[in-house]
Amino acid sequence: MISTSTVAIRPKRPAFRRNKGIILLLMVLPLMVLVVMFTYLPLFGWIYSFYKYRPGVPLFDSQFVGLKYFSMLFTDSVDMLRVMKNTVIFALLGYLCAPVPMIFAILLNEIRNQKFKKFVQVTTTLPHFIGWIIVFSLSFSIFSSDGLLNDVLMALKLISKPTNVLADSKAVYVFQTLLGLWKGLGWGSIIYLAAISGIDQEIYDAAKVDGAGRFRSALHVTVPGLMPTFIVLLLLSIGSFVGVGFEQYFIFKNALTANNIEVIDVYVYRIGLINNDYSYGVAIGMMKSMVSLVLLFTTNAISKRVRGTSII
Repeated sequence: MISTSTVAIRPKRPAFRRNKGIILLLMVLPLMVLVVMFTYLPLFGWIYSFYKYRPGVPLFDSQFVGLKYFSMLFTDSVDMLRVMKNTVIFALLGYLCAPVPMIFAILLNEIRNQKFKKFVQVTTTLPHFIGWIIVFSLSFSIFSSDGLLNDVLMALKLISKPTNVLADSKAVYVFQTLLGLWKGLGWGSIIYLAAISGIDQEIYDAAKVDGAGRFRSALHVTVPGLMPTFIVLLLLSIGSFVGVGFEQYFIFKNALTANNIEVIDVYVYRIGLINNDYSYGVAIGMMKSMVSLVLLFTTNAISKRVRGTSII
């Protein structure tokens, strides 16, 4: 006797679902190509750091110097220490200002007038879309010796002679940090506003039943609800600790503030493109990338060990 068994026949996947997956893949393909072109292909340029490259001479006809330019990072200690000091100071000041977008989002969320709330949100987010060259032009019109601020202060007899914040080396760190905070405040608060909308409303209702007002509700409900988001964003930003930026500091750099405003990205630009020392500039950029990777994976390991979750 031949026994028979019922075999479950798996239904075929509908054709429209297969086509939908292919369409989604084709939609993301141009973005993947751009990521490879502008993120991974330029890594081939790291090979320049191992040769004494000069423009006009083919790379492989240039002298191979091995790790010479990497050793110069430690022998050229004066400039590197100054540049690293500036980079670390700007990074630390940025971390001190990290809670400000979260606090601003909480305050913005407490506004009950929806029209005024949208107006504040739009006006604070708009600077994010303004280029740094425009910001410099506005800053020059306001803070220079002949700017609006000096005119107002001298008209009010608050100062006897004009001041120029843009040329004050002592004010560079605070001034540039405040400019960056102003430019990114509204944009940085968007993710916190989204996180606030995800907090369970029943928790607020329970707080009101317990007698908590708006301030205590924000302090004991909203802030704890935003802390996971804040910690994740803070940990992710640690990976770019030595990459505080280029455009802002390059545009605001002048002869009087150069020593205090030159961060590592501006220094790489000066060494590589202005001094034509391409190989040394590439070596500095490589070390910066390596340090960023080490910091990212270190913070990821610490987060996994302390919080039980990792960020990558």
